[in-house]
Amino acid sequence: MNIRNWRSWAAPAILAGSALLLSGCGERDVRTAKPEGFAAVDTARISTASAGEEWLTYGGTYDEQRHSKLDSINTSNVSQLGVAWTYDLATNRGVESTPIVVDGVMYVTSAWSVVYALDAKTGAEKWVYDPGVDRAVGVKACCDVVNRGVAVYDGKVFVGVIDGRLEALNAETGQVVWSKVTVDQSRPYTITGAPRVVDGKVLIGNGGAELGVRGYLSAYDTSSGDLVWRFYTVPNPTKQPDGAASDDAFVQVGNVTWGDTGAWTTDGGGGTVWDSIVYDEVNKQIIFGVGNGSPWNRTFRDPAGGDNLFLSSIVAVDAATGAYKWHYQTTPGDNWDYTATQTIILADLPLGEGGAPRRVAMQAPKNGFFYVVDAATGQLISGDAFVPMNWATGIDANGRPIENPAARYSKAPFEQTPGPLGAHNWQPMAFSPDTGLAYIPAQEIPQAYAEDPRFASRPVGWNTGIDFSAGVPPIAPPEVAKMLRSTLKGRLIAWDPVARAPKWTVEHDNAWNGGVLSTAGGLVFQGKLNGDFAAYNAATGEKLWSHPLKSGGASGPGTYMIDGEQYVTITTGWGSAFALAAGFGFDEKVSPSVGKVVTFKLGATGEIADTGLTPVEKTPKAAAFGSLAVISEGGVHYARNCAVCHGPLAISSGVLPDLRWSAITGNAEAWKGVVLDGNLAANGMVSFADYLTPDEAEAIRSYVLAQAHAGAKAEGGN
Repeated sequence: MNIRNWRSWAAPAILAGSALLLSGCGERDVRTAKPEGFAAVDTARISTASAGEEWLTYGGTYDEQRHSKLDSINTSNVSQLGVAWTYDLATNRGVESTPIVVDGVMYVTSAWSVVYALDAKTGAEKWVYDPGVDRAVGVKACCDVVNRGVAVYDGKVFVGVIDGRLEALNAETGQVVWSKVTVDQSRPYTITGAPRVVDGKVLIGNGGAELGVRGYLSAYDTSSGDLVWRFYTVPNPTKQPDGAASDDAFVQVGNVTWGDTGAWTTDGGGGTVWDSIVYDEVNKQIIFGVGNGSPWNRTFRDPAGGDNLFLSSIVAVDAATGAYKWHYQTTPGDNWDYTATQTIILADLPLGEGGAPRRVAMQAPKNGFFYVVDAATGQLISGDAFVPMNWATGIDANGRPIENPAARYSKAPFEQTPGPLGAHNWQPMAFSPDTGLAYIPAQEIPQAYAEDPRFASRPVGWNTGIDFSAGVPPIAPPEVAKMLRSTLKGRLIAWDPVARAPKWTVEHDNAWNGGVLSTAGGLVFQGKLNGDFAAYNAATGEKLWSHPLKSGGASGPGTYMIDGEQYVTITTGWGSAFALAAGFGFDEKVSPSVGKVVTFKLGATGEIADTGLTPVEKTPKAAAFGSLAVISEGGVHYARNCAVCHGPLAISSGVLPDLRWSAITGNAEAWKGVVLDGNLAANGMVSFADYLTPDEAEAIRSYVLAQAHAGAKAEGGN
């Protein structure tokens, strides 16, 4: 595979109060000339395509319904689907990309923001672009070094690079047209989301709220890469203007919801716009979801105890200028990582006077409520629990959750559902105008929250204010992992937003199942954590077809038509937040296999190749050592520094090394070389010398070996 290595030497990030921002937030001329040549996509083409023969934007259309009008594959013949072609992606890390298909070419991304252009009919490679990311940036990625896809517009392919760049590539050749650094790269920002493009502007957000940043959404000129407008989601720490589109919003409604002290004034406050960005054509506005607070624990973030706008909110701004229009906050005073960045879908539902159509925005965010709000005003129409929960009992007359007081945890743990992985995470949901149902990849993953008595902000590391070791025994026997696994549930819910109730539900064997696609053929497609890719009857939930992907199937599928044949496609690969942070949830350990694009069509008989990787030998690499006090101390430091990548209880899914079976645990110098000296920084494992003393690092090794010996007594090493 010919991968072009290219490293950007772009200009430094634009300062928040720069003259460019001041001049960029006003009215501007929108180019209306129809693009010509290769990948000639403009706003009108995306608007009128309606997810037919092509898949031109991340959610299929500007309304992001992920519903295709194609019906060649339908309930009567879906059983005949077979593998048409596969393509190996150059990564063994998480893959979350939805393929974009334009003029017979598929554009798709893998981990580390690598972009591929493929023949959509055959899978033949046209070009590959590797942005040359320094792998050390992986320590800033809360939830794996993933990327959810590209945008195509005016002959260019736009990709957000995990190190904070936004790049425009020539759609025909893959050559760089322009590259802009969109963040302060000295801070722990990342980009994993797919850009959106409208009226000559490319929209991109960022991630990193777990580590400590200030979130925003930016619009850049598609031709030049110049910044057009920026909307911050958290006030300036001095509550003064930034010279940005969001200034008026904070004067009007935002500043009073924040106190004058707390970690937000130094760490940024969070509120990253890391996923859902939707163009509302009818109201000429951008509607986007805002993420969690930084730190999660509001006691540390803002001792004043306010709502902290615009954290965990749905926000609408003028598409041309970025000026604030309205907001609806799903979780006031977010305390639990309850992001509202999940799929936002626009639709016309019979919710107006006398059943007249009313344009609405729908979302099923992490907190477990399904929201329907008026798209023009943000007025709450309904909010109903779509999963079991114990943090709230409903929504009050003011649109606020009725909280369980115990959910505002203290130093004593409170086991809460949903937990921080949410009742619904990034995996996109879909809506079918044919059935009137929204299809939600829902889950139950509880979490014990407790205040961290050792909390102190760190420039690199998880600044949550949560003690993840609370209530966990120093040496956890395998039965603890099995007990935790038993609490995990997943389901596909067909939710009726008018009746405000599920129409049908499919129970899955585990949590963290894939994104959803609905079609006019009466089908709903979804991948599962175990690697199955299935099609269900959209009206009843009956399973009609499935095929093993031989890898994780979490991505949002897509569909398109070439030469009269309909194709269904999905990207595969083990990884993302659940695989890194919840290794105990995997019934069988997975191998860090190479991700793929897997494409199906009727009557095809292709095969998906096996990984062929050697299983890991599950044996401790040294004798256990250390007193119970040392092991316990190591468990605390492991929870604070290691668990989010290598798994709680030192149990990995297999995507990243399971430290219990790692050779470096058998040698103190080898362990120190990796943990403190950064010998594997080129692989993304940077030095933790600024956060761990040599004794603390050795205590972690003691804890990991204790867990290894406990695990080795169980069948399969767990």
